Amino acid sequence: MGSTLAQKIWASHVVRKGDAGDDLLYIDLQLLHEVNTPQAFDRLRAAGRTVRRPDLTLGTEDHNTPTIDIRRRIEDPEGRRQAELMRANCAEFGIPLHRLGDPGQGIVHVIAPELGLTRPGMTIVCCDSHTTTLGAFGALAFGIGASQVEHVLATQTLPMRPMKDLSVTVDGRLPAGVTAKDLVLALIAEIGTAGGQGHIVEYRGEAIAALSMEARMTLCNMSVEAGSRAGLIAPDQITFDYLADRPGMPAGDAWEEELAHWRTLRSDDDAVFDKEVVLDASALSPYVSWGTNPGQSVPLDGRVPAPGDFAGEASRAAAERALAYMDLRPGTAMRDIAVDTVFLGSCTNGRIEDLRAAAGVLRGRKVADGIHMLIVPGSARVRRQAEEEGLDRIFAQAGADFRAGAGCSMCAALNEDRLAPGQRAASTNNRNFEGRQGKGSRTHIVSPQVAAATAVAGRLAAPGDL
Repeated sequence: MGSTLAQKIWASHVVRKGDAGDDLLYIDLQLLHEVNTPQAFDRLRAAGRTVRRPDLTLGTEDHNTPTIDIRRRIEDPEGRRQAELMRANCAEFGIPLHRLGDPGQGIVHVIAPELGLTRPGMTIVCCDSHTTTLGAFGALAFGIGASQVEHVLATQTLPMRPMKDLSVTVDGRLPAGVTAKDLVLALIAEIGTAGGQGHIVEYRGEAIAALSMEARMTLCNMSVEAGSRAGLIAPDQITFDYLADRPGMPAGDAWEEELAHWRTLRSDDDAVFDKEVVLDASALSPYVSWGTNPGQSVPLDGRVPAPGDFAGEASRAAAERALAYMDLRPGTAMRDIAVDTVFLGSCTNGRIEDLRAAAGVLRGRKVADGIHMLIVPGSARVRRQAEEEGLDRIFAQAGADFRAGAGCSMCAALNEDRLAPGQRAASTNNRNFEGRQGKGSRTHIVSPQVAAATAVAGRLAAPGDL
């Protein structure tokens, strides 16, 4: 019996097989940001340990970024303390750090590919669930807890129990105007937020092969929203072309050797998956969330469901709670839902392709009166590229607020970018939990194109509606 891609990467990184079913895995790269990591360094210090491989560790400041002016002092005392501890800890233990204002600074899941740190076949961890993003390169990438961060810092290994394999095959091609964001929302709506629990998801099929690298990152980013530990796409020519221009890539014969290895990183034809899901890409349309988790999503052409539409008491109760929190009536057309704010950014959709897509919709149009459209680049490099391409001027002419600082911004609401109680947003982030974007905030997850069209229309809309 053949092996899945996940099984191949796992097997190549096993240092020791444990008696209790856990394997000790070698970790190729650990990424750090300022939230949830200080305690790992405290425990290292208390135990008298050092960082085993600082050269395989990278830190960045992203969550507490003051996006209006990156040179500005972080006003939140806890956020400021987290940034100060991050700088002190990285300096003490010799870990490279991209501080606010550095040309390589940005959201951890955005800068790792930009800097050429993410390659096929690697194991990558970070104390952040959306590390799944990096599986787009054929790397086994997943989020870990603070105690696990300490273990990797000290040993460059991690005890892990092998996971199951879930195949998601997407046949056909996505229609025009339908994006990777719509695809993943449709998937989660079908299998539920626990549909991938305990599994590594491998995305396959014609529609996946046609996606750009940045679209693949969006797809893998939200794999965790289906409960999975990781998302994975086998590397191909699109992957190789993206990596060829990244810093630190080998050249000549060394590059060809890398390519030869990367081309072996795919599931065998006779590999057996524990679970399989098949979607028809041609049947998909733009999706938008109506409730308080990504699984509570429907096509933009649809209507807000009623609790009675769901099977099972738990699902009906969840729908009732979500409708009350979101202040929505069953049967309301999704296109009739007005918003106060539109947010474009996050590790899901803060890349240059996302900004280009939004600019294409906004060009020659104006953001509706009373709507605040906030655009925050995922990295300093993305912002520079947007300025070089003139996207910043398109945003300004449309009346959108294109911020100077790169970071998580309104996705995590850990700084000044947050919604007031009762405000409603169309947002390109990955989560719409209660209070996610501010206490009492109401979030509708959308693609960049739908976000831009919504900003112009003042209600949930697709570009074709304009």
